Amino acid sequence: MDLKHNKILSTFMKKTVFMTGATGNFGSAGLAELLKKTDRFKIRILVRPSTKNKKLLKRCAGNPSVEVIWGDLMNYYDVYKGVTGADYVLHVGALVSPQADFYPERAYKINVTGTENIVKAILAQDNPDNIKLVYIGSVAQCGDRLYPIHWGRTGDPVYASKFDMYSVSKCVSERIVANSGLKYWVSLRQSGILYPGIFRQFNPVAFHVPMRGMLEWATIEDSARVLSNVVEDWVPEEFWNRFYNISSGEQYRMSNYEMESRLLKPLGINNIERIFEPRWFALMNFHGMWYTDSDLLENYLHFRENLPVEDYFTRLASRLPWYYPLARFVPSFLIKAFLRPLTYHKELGTQAWQRHYPEKIEAYYGSTDVFRNLTSWKSLRPLELEKNLDKAVSKGEVRTLDHGYDETKSIYTLTAEEVEAAAEFRGGHFIGPAEMLGEKGALFEWECEHGHRFSSSLEYVLLGGGWCPVCPIDTLDEISTDKNKFISEVLSPQSLL
Repeated sequence: MDLKHNKILSTFMKKTVFMTGATGNFGSAGLAELLKKTDRFKIRILVRPSTKNKKLLKRCAGNPSVEVIWGDLMNYYDVYKGVTGADYVLHVGALVSPQADFYPERAYKINVTGTENIVKAILAQDNPDNIKLVYIGSVAQCGDRLYPIHWGRTGDPVYASKFDMYSVSKCVSERIVANSGLKYWVSLRQSGILYPGIFRQFNPVAFHVPMRGMLEWATIEDSARVLSNVVEDWVPEEFWNRFYNISSGEQYRMSNYEMESRLLKPLGINNIERIFEPRWFALMNFHGMWYTDSDLLENYLHFRENLPVEDYFTRLASRLPWYYPLARFVPSFLIKAFLRPLTYHKELGTQAWQRHYPEKIEAYYGSTDVFRNLTSWKSLRPLELEKNLDKAVSKGEVRTLDHGYDETKSIYTLTAEEVEAAAEFRGGHFIGPAEMLGEKGALFEWECEHGHRFSSSLEYVLLGGGWCPVCPIDTLDEISTDKNKFISEVLSPQSLL
């Protein structure tokens, strides 16, 4: 066979990857990685026909292996067109923070409807069992996880912090995927992403982040390789129909105080306490954790660069515009004066809540008295906290939550009695049918502590940490009872002290 025929055959043998969200920070980086593999893959992307997006996608013009569908995730027929003929669907598209915080209802509608359209379009194909769906979830799906419950893993309770509609939308969307009946799906929960544009994130939402909170970050390069590697043939069968956390690993675990300090250091700001007021930052009601299971995804997809964190921040600093380091010559009081108005934004500013949204003061600070008395940085500095954390790690005292069943067993080997025990741990019951246990993707009937009956897969409940779709997912502290030991682990963390 001559070279010409080989090229023709190669074109027909290429697998097709359909991707949403290809012009966002995460998606754009993933697209760049996929473009390195156009000798083996055809890439199809769904993009809104904005001027900005058309400019961003000029790099794809004339590439015969790239197809751009100018459309909208909210339009089912646009999504159906993208899914038809695809071997893989990478559903990255979503309205994320801070835009999701400014437009919460819009974020919910886009994120949930978009996921519904993706699942519906796959199921409508002649070959749905041959299409693999990769859904990008979020660390925000596990709500507030301050010390001492800052260690987390997939299977922990899925819930949203109060007033976080983005988190609610991702929780609901993931439930749609996990209970879809698709033969191949996976949910990859993305942690916070480090990328050059993070230095430009000046918005009120930045002050919703507790200084003593913790997060295990992911670099934009590592996250992009997740999208590129998940479509490879060497990904094993056992990888699918599960949940994973995306991060760049142990060395990217930081307290938020430490993270803020690292970000501002290249700007010549060596003491964040000189440009912020301690009261500006919320004390709780935000997401973030360190993972005990983040290496699991790396073992499957081999996506990490493993660059030391100090070197990575040096790389980020090298990509800053030339004028950013000039901030070192600006007096601290002027920088503080520049930032202060952000904290007084009527809806999202932490300092405006006392007047306009007292319920947010209670959610993010605990009480008005705590808010008013928060005048010192002493309690927010992570030194003592980090000392305790290091001591706990060295003693092997990393605390993980109980999931209510024997996790050394495959969920497909659990008996009806064992599944019922897991349901009782969640305050409810397993209704059945028991004869379907062991069948991947099967939907079962359950009952929550409030008597709500609902259908859900064993994967979503036990591996994903999901539960009742009727109970509001962002106010579990208001409706949960002592019967639900699973939720009580995160709502009453003092019990773990």
